Amino acid sequence: MSKVILKNNEEIELIRESVTIVSKTLGMLASEIAPGITGIKLDKMAEIFIRDHGALPGFLGLYDFPNTLCISPNNQVVHGIPNKNYFEEGDIISIDCGVLKNGYYGDHAYTFSIGNIKSETKKLLKICKESLYIGINEFRTNKRVGDLGYAIQNHNEKNGYGVVRELVGHGLGKKMHEGPEIPNYGSKGEGKKFLNGMVLAIEPMINQGTHKIKQLNDGWTIVTEDNLPSAHFEHNIVLRNNEPELLSTFKYIYESLGINSDEEKPFIKK
Repeated sequence: MSKVILKNNEEIELIRESVTIVSKTLGMLASEIAPGITGIKLDKMAEIFIRDHGALPGFLGLYDFPNTLCISPNNQVVHGIPNKNYFEEGDIISIDCGVLKNGYYGDHAYTFSIGNIKSETKKLLKICKESLYIGINEFRTNKRVGDLGYAIQNHNEKNGYGVVRELVGHGLGKKMHEGPEIPNYGSKGEGKKFLNGMVLAIEPMINQGTHKIKQLNDGWTIVTEDNLPSAHFEHNIVLRNNEPELLSTFKYIYESLGINSDEEKPFIKK
C-alpha cells in the first residue's frame, strides 16, 4: 500500500464526484436485486451505468480483476466474481463497486438482503453497519488508526462476531489503495495519527462465526472458514476541520428500497 497523501479541497471534490457515481450505481442496483437475477447481469448493468455517467469501472482490470463489481453472497466475505448463478430468497449479497473519474477513485460497498432473511443474519447486518458509523466517528484529528479499529472490533466482538484480520480499509485518491491501512481491529492510542485532508475507505468485514477466512481457487473469492454468513459495509470519508465528513451515501439505496434512515446525518457537513 502506498504512502498517505493528504488531499486539498479541490481534490476532495473530485473524489466526491467519483464516489457519488458509486453511490448512485449501488442505488440503481438496489432496485434490481431480487430472486432470479444473476451477478453477471448486475455487473453488466453497473458497467453501463458507470460509463453513461462519464466514468470508468474502477475495479475492472485492477490487479487483473475481471469485472466491474465484486459480488459476494452469503459466506463470501469479499472479492466474489460475478457469475450466472441465480440469487434466491433469503440470500445476502455484498456488492462492492469502484469508479474512476478525473483521475480519482471512489469505492464503497453495501450488503443487500433478498426477501426475508434469517433473524440472526439480519442482526449480523445491523451490527456490522452500526460498527461502520462507530468507526467513522473515531476518524478525528485527536485519534489514531488503532482507536478506529478498536471501536469497530469491540462493537462486533461483544455481539459474538468474528472480525476479519487479513483484509483492511485504506486511503483513497489517485490510487484505489493508498495509505494508511485501516484494520477493523486494534488498540486504543496506537497506529498512525489522523490528519486533516486524509480520505479513507472504512469497511468492516464481519463474520457471523469465526474470524478465519480462506481463499478459493479462483485466486479472488474470500469465504468464511466455517461457511457462515459474512457482512460488509463501506463508506468513503474525508477528515476536514478535525471532523469526519461523508463523501459516499447510502441514500440512493434507501430511496430504492423505501427505507428511512438518519444514520448519516452526523457526518454530513453543510
